[in-house]
Order: sequence, then C-alpha cells, then structure tokens
Amino acid sequence: MSENLRIVPVRSRAEQRAFIELAWQLYADDPNWMPPLRMNLREMLNFKAHPYYTRNKIQTFLAMRGKQVVGRIAAMTNVDHNERYKEHRGFFGFYESTEDSAVARALFDTARDWLHAEGLTDLRGPLMPSMNYEVGLLVDSFDTPPFFMMTYNKPYYERLFLENGLAKTQDLYAFWGHLSMYEKLDPKLQYIVDTARERFDIKIRPLDKNNFQRELESFIEIYNRSLVKTWGFVPYSKAEGEHLAIGLKKLLVPELTLFAEIDGKPVGFCAALLDYNPRIKASNGRLFPFGFIRLLWNRRKIKRMRVISANVIPEYQSWGVGLVLLNGLVPKFMNWGLEEVEFSWVLESNHLSRASLEKGGAKLSKTYRLYDGKIEPKANS
Repeated sequence: MSENLRIVPVRSRAEQRAFIELAWQLYADDPNWMPPLRMNLREMLNFKAHPYYTRNKIQTFLAMRGKQVVGRIAAMTNVDHNERYKEHRGFFGFYESTEDSAVARALFDTARDWLHAEGLTDLRGPLMPSMNYEVGLLVDSFDTPPFFMMTYNKPYYERLFLENGLAKTQDLYAFWGHLSMYEKLDPKLQYIVDTARERFDIKIRPLDKNNFQRELESFIEIYNRSLVKTWGFVPYSKAEGEHLAIGLKKLLVPELTLFAEIDGKPVGFCAALLDYNPRIKASNGRLFPFGFIRLLWNRRKIKRMRVISANVIPEYQSWGVGLVLLNGLVPKFMNWGLEEVEFSWVLESNHLSRASLEKGGAKLSKTYRLYDGKIEPKANS
C-alpha cells in the first residue's frame, strides 16, 4: 500500500461525518455538482436506520493519508438480489476519491476483502445502495448539472474503475426534451395514443393525496409487477416502498403524478419530480432549520422536471398505455410553465422505452454505467 495511505472502516460519528463531507471537499469548485440531501444520504449509508438494511449489510471505508481523507467506498450485500438471480454477488457504491490510482486500488481491494468474507464472488456497482435508488457512474456530458436524484462524479472515476478490474455490464440513459419540441411530434404517436385510449377506455387521473396510503399500495404493486423481467430488478419491499413514499410525499406535485386506470383499476403510473437540485445546493444539502421551506417555496418558479417513473403492468405494456400516460403529462407541464424535462433513467436493454422516447423526439443527454468484476481478496497479496 502506498506510503502513509491507510484504509479505515467507518465506525464513529466523526468518521461518518468525514465520509459524507468528502464530496463537499472534492466538488467545491465544480458548478455542475449538486449536493445530496444530507439527511437522505445518512439513511442510504445506514448511518441512520433505513428499511433496506433490515436484511442487507453495508460497510463504509475511508482512505486516509495522515489526517486527510482522500477517498471513500461502501461495500454492500443484497440478499434479495442473490436469492432472485441465484448469484453470489456483492455491491459497491458511494465512491469518491482524489485522482490517485493507489487510493482507488486500496479502496477496491478493501471492499473486495470485506465482501469475500461475506461469501461473495462477484462485484457490481456503483449503486447507492441498490437499483431502486441512485445508480450508475456518469461517463459523459460532465458540462451540465444532473437532474434531481441523478448521480454526478469526477470524469476520471471511469479510468480508476477500469484499472481495478471492472468492466461495463449495462448502461443507463437520460433523455432530455424541451416543451417546444412537442409541436414537432410525429403524428403517428398521437394516433397510437388515441387508439389505445379508445380501445381500453383508459382514464387518466392525478395522484389523490387524500388517499395517499391507497395510492402508495397501487404504486408499489404496479412498480413491482411492471419491472419483473427487467435486468437487475429486485422488487421494493413493503417497508422500503412506504419509506420512500413518505420521503417524497411533500415533494410530489399531485397534478404531475398520474395513474392510468382501466375498468376502474390502476394499470399504470407516471411520476415526475421538479428539479429541486438548485434549491438543495442553495441550502448546502440541509433541510433544517430553513432548507425545507426554501425547497418548497413558490415551486412554480422551477422550470425543470424529471420523469422518474413510467410503469405499466405487463399485460398492457405493448399497447401504448405508457404513451397515454406521458401524453397526459404534456398539458400539465405546459400549464405549470415547465421548459425542460428529463426522462431518466432508461436501461440500454429496455428497447421499448428507448424507442418510444426516441420516436417522441427526446434526445439522449447523459450516459450512466454499471460495472461488473470479480471478488478476489488482494489486500494481503
């Protein structure tokens, strides 16, 4: 290991703070980095209890040179993933470091050692902490800031990952559109929307916050059923889904969160979230004492939005129901005065969603990447 470089497992509150604060140090001069909500990040790291870790484990590590923190990584287990896919796979995420190959090597070696001790043989990441949360390494388009709840990182991270035996396994795409582009849409798409609406008598309605628990149950059922054949997917547990929904409840705008119903039964769901990132940056990632007020005050001034979920149960996925949902959002967007929309993320293997967005005129704007590798302990080699 490089002289004066040591890897420390995070145990104390001071080490937890150092783990979190490293990102603020590394990106201090980067105008495109958007800080996470500190409270949310603490939960994702299990520094504060989160239901994902009821069955799963995480160990965070710091790379130190003397008293200076120069890197961090988290090694994680995912019991549900390995049961579902009959694998012995470990995961890594929350990676940050200086541009130093020795630091990266020490971090990955330590993460592999810890995962090997858990009986795991394969590695995947970065995930924060699973496919149901923030995921992927940004590999292009570093000149623009990410939309809400999308990752951002240093351009040199990909080189460090490749140097440590990791190879691409799947890309995830972000598609961008401006509302002015709607006028140029292919008329054939509108025909598909009209045909699907008439054929199934599809009703589109907004989220009913007065019956939030019922809506939450519908969302979890649709989400888990719709993605059952999707690469890498692991269903939300009931506790995870409820925890996520509680966190997002105040951030959701009901008229921008739509259900598709057929015969009175929800069969599809489309959720869009305003791009709160600039406001989070203004509060330095803190919600208290006044950050939450700043986050929600006069939200109509926010002109960027991310469509984070457009899910339809399998029996209706090839019949245009998803397009009906997205079409239903357009007048809502215009009424709000939105200008830019990002659809993210979309797996490269999800050919149906990619084709629909491309036909709709959305532009591929950013690529995020997942990597696989082997878990072979090297720290003592």
